[in-house]
Amino acid sequence: MGENEHRQIARDSLFVMAELRLDGVEGERRVRVRNLSSGGLMAEGTFRVQRGQMVWINIRNVGWVEGSVAWVQDTRFGVAFREEIDPQVVRTPVNAGEGTPRFVRPPMAQVEYGALRKI
Repeated sequence: MGENEHRQIARDSLFVMAELRLDGVEGERRVRVRNLSSGGLMAEGTFRVQRGQMVWINIRNVGWVEGSVAWVQDTRFGVAFREEIDPQVVRTPVNAGEGTPRFVRPPMAQVEYGALRKI
């Protein structure tokens, strides 16, 4: 697929945080994903990447995806995925259950009668 053909792929604007691993660099970096398509994404970070550099990005509800840096402009850069993903999966809620589990909710206030005083 040529460069102009890639630009025709539908992209969804969104704002999610993700972890990024750079080839040849130890550790993970946090990035803001600004838009996403089945073939790639635009991200923003406070570190330098180079065009052609291999990357792995952990996208919410998708997992680790391999790609390469397609372009760089200031703090933003594009990543072309090695294999296509379903971008709609990223928009689905992380917890589709019946709400917050009891063990992570704050305890309900236990008010004893007469324990509160009027100020």
